[in-house]
Amino acid sequence: MTAATSETAERLPVRADSDVVKVRQLVRSLAQQARLSLVDQTKLVTAASELARNTLVYGGGGEAEVELVSDGARTGVRAVFSDEGPGIPDLDLALTDGWTSGSGLGLGLSGSRRLVQHFAIDTAPGVGTRVEIATWSR
Repeated sequence: MTAATSETAERLPVRADSDVVKVRQLVRSLAQQARLSLVDQTKLVTAASELARNTLVYGGGGEAEVELVSDGARTGVRAVFSDEGPGIPDLDLALTDGWTSGSGLGLGLSGSRRLVQHFAIDTAPGVGTRVEIATWSR
C-alpha cells in the first residue's frame, strides 16, 4: 500500500452483532470525512461489514482498527480486522468465489477483496487472521 500518514486510529472490539454495526457506522462516517464517492462509501462499508462479521463468526471475535489516512494528495479510510481464531488453512480456496466454510454464500473474502482498492490478508492455522482494506478518494 502507498505510504500514508494516519489520523488517530480508533479500535473497536468485535465480540457481538452490535459491534459489527458500530464498525459499519464508524467506517461510513470516516468514508464521508474522506469525501469518498457514494459508490466507494457503499463498497467500503459493505467490505468492512463482511470482514467484521467474519472476525466474529469464524475468528471467534477480535478487533477492528479504523482510521482516516492521507498520502498528501488524497485521503482514504483504512480498516484492519484481526482475530486470534483458528486461521484459514487454505487461503487460496477461501478467496475463491462461492467457497464457504459455513452456511454463507461464499462471497465474504473474495467479495470484500473486489470492493476495495487495497486488500491484504495474513493468516495461518492456529494463529489467527489479519485483513487490511483501504479505499482512497479519487
